[in-house]
Amino acid sequence: MAALLTAGAVALAGCGTAVPSLPARDLAAPATAVAPAGAQAGPATTAPVAAPRKTLRLGAKGKAVTWVQRRLAELGYRPGKADGSYGGTTLAAVWAFQKVNGIKPTSTIAKRTWDALESPRAPKVLVPRGRSTRAEVNLSKQIMVLYVGGKPELITHISSGSGVPYCETAVWQGKEQRFCGSATTPTGDYRTTWRTSGWHRSYLGELYNPIFFNGGIAFHGALSVPLYPASHGCVRLPMNVAEALPGMLGKGVPVHVRGRFRGL
Repeated sequence: MAALLTAGAVALAGCGTAVPSLPARDLAAPATAVAPAGAQAGPATTAPVAAPRKTLRLGAKGKAVTWVQRRLAELGYRPGKADGSYGGTTLAAVWAFQKVNGIKPTSTIAKRTWDALESPRAPKVLVPRGRSTRAEVNLSKQIMVLYVGGKPELITHISSGSGVPYCETAVWQGKEQRFCGSATTPTGDYRTTWRTSGWHRSYLGELYNPIFFNGGIAFHGALSVPLYPASHGCVRLPMNVAEALPGMLGKGVPVHVRGRFRGL
């Protein structure tokens, strides 16, 4: 939990959002169940895949970019429209894919990334006996995987809590207040609780389509999702992922947070 850093300040954890009171059963760690045999395997491929193998850099356009976008989408990543334009949305999906495949994230798509696109790894399973539908947050890799029916349905780049103590002054409920806390995303087992659509104003900023799972800590879209933990405790998502996630992640779904960021 966040530590009080300044006398008279409000101590916070997460994104500075007041959370409705919930029954204890809604916040309890979920029971686990054995997933179906073979459920953790990555997406199956039925035929060899031949990548274009043209070095691509951010801003590139053309058929090779379209190929990457379609391949990433097929594997469960969210690169945006297959429009042949290598922009920020596709970059976030490339980063997630590279991190899952043990490649240092970069905007350049070259030999190691092409090799991995032809023969991809499945994400590391954090909770092998977890429920077949669950979200796993890997703080070490800075990725989130949503499993549906035991298979990775969505794999995304994230930015979690920075771990840096903070004190910020903001106008809240009609008066200026000072908020202090420790910007951490706690590890543990949780469940999704309440949510709201569109931009939601909190003490510490704006959250897009937030889905809360641990008090004031939520998955939410953000305009900045860097390659390092940077939030006040929430799990930042690329905007296109935050747009799609509410239709995929229901209430009461287990969320497992594991690991510790030590650099990519």
